[in-house]
This record gives sequence, C-alpha cells and structure tokens, in this order.
Amino acid sequence: MSKFYDILLNQLSFIQITDVLDILILAYVIYKGLKFIRDTKTIQLLKGIVILIVIMQVSYFANLHAVYYLLANAMQLGLIAILIVFQPELRRGLEHLGRKGMAKMINFDGDYDHETEEVIKEIVEACQSMSKSRIGALIVFERMDKLGEIIETGIDINANISSELIVNIFIPNTPLHDGAMVIRNNKIAAATCFLPLTQNQSLSKELGTRHRAGLGLSEDADAVVVIVSEETGKISIALDGELITNLSPELLEEKLILLLDAKKEEKTHKRTMFLRRERD
Repeated sequence: MSKFYDILLNQLSFIQITDVLDILILAYVIYKGLKFIRDTKTIQLLKGIVILIVIMQVSYFANLHAVYYLLANAMQLGLIAILIVFQPELRRGLEHLGRKGMAKMINFDGDYDHETEEVIKEIVEACQSMSKSRIGALIVFERMDKLGEIIETGIDINANISSELIVNIFIPNTPLHDGAMVIRNNKIAAATCFLPLTQNQSLSKELGTRHRAGLGLSEDADAVVVIVSEETGKISIALDGELITNLSPELLEEKLILLLDAKKEEKTHKRTMFLRRERD
C-alpha cells in the first residue's frame, strides 16, 4: 500500500497549476454544453452518434470488415455533418455565449432607471386587469438583443406606455389585439408582432400559441416576455427558453424590476438565485 501511495505522489508531483486550470476549464465547457442541450433534440442526436461510434468499435474487434469500413468512412465526414445538423443549436449557443459574456464584461454600475420602474408598474397594472377579465396578452421587453426584425412584422406604435392603452390594444376583436407588443426604450414600439414558435417538443400540450411564441423568442434572444393566458388568466414570464408561471401581480413586478435592471451586478446575481428558487 505504501508503494502505491509513493507512485501516486510521484505522479501528482508532475501536475502543475496550468494542468488543473486546463481540466477545470474543459469540465466547465462540457458542463455548460450539456446543460444547454439537455432539453433539446440535440441530446437525442448525440446519443445516436455515440451509438454509431460504439457499433464501429465493436465491428472492428468482431472483424466485421464491411460494417467497420462503412462506418469508418462515414465518420471521416462527421465534423462537417455535425456542423450541418447542429447549425441551429451552434448558432444559438454562440449567441448565448456572446450575450452573457459581453453582459458581464461591460456591466457598469449606475443608478436604477426610475422611468423603467414606472413602465413596469403600468405593465403590471395592465396585466392584473387583463388577468381578471381573461384577456390574452403577449408583451415583449427588448434588452441587449435588438428585435428590429420582430418589430418590422407588426404595426408601428411608438407611444408612451399606460395600462389603459395596453388593455385597449389586447381587447379581443380589435385590430391590434392579435400578436405581440414590443417595448423598446420604455415605449411601445409596435403591436401585432409575429414571434417564432418554440421547437421544444417536451412542452405540455396545454400550453397555447401565446406561451409557445413567448418561449420561442426567449430561446433566440435575451428578451423578457410577459404572457397573460386568455383561458386561465394566469400570468407567466418566458426567459432563456424557460417558463415561470402563475405569477401574482406582486411577484411579476418584483421579477421585472430584477430582470430589467441590468446595470447592477449584485441584482443580476440576486435575479438568478430568485428565479432558480422559483423553479425549484
């Protein structure tokens, strides 16, 4: 046993700080990658690739020359195939990395924007009213990712925000009620905007088009999407491809303040812990 420990200590003596750092960085990248693709169809594709690799190795040891030849040659094109098959996920992942990385590197401290706070109060009041009346609504807050393409699909409004105006826009059978409202720079930029639907196949079948559209946009951009269900009156928030449901007006206001005040790093940390606690 002592000889074993001597060998082990001898091997450990060759490990340098850079080796430890290298392992930690690689482990973190793998962890974040697996976490990012965990709830998407990408994980199923990766399982299929792993199965093919296992079959190829088994065919090699079992002397199945034809099977091994076909799989080995197919694997030579594996990198190009992965880039083609995983193109949407790779694009979304790089956008997510750039968005989060730049947000942390360029995060200057500043006073809270009281204009934004007033806008949030108007939004919360409107959502509370629409929830009681079972009026469906889809409200998008633009953040770092610009939503010009989304805004172009709707009708320009460029109006100051008030709860009365928001409720009037989403009243059924009015010209502007269908689609999403986009808020940019604390103004209503446009209404009746078209949002991409989520591709997540594991969502509950009970979720309607509004929830799927809100989730779809939150998967592609860092926007905060507030959803009021027409069927149940429940208020939800879609963020980073996840849905936080059944919010009271008080919780909605608190979450929006935390999510839209991106200037303070301590609030960003508090926001993450707050949302994680809600999901748990």
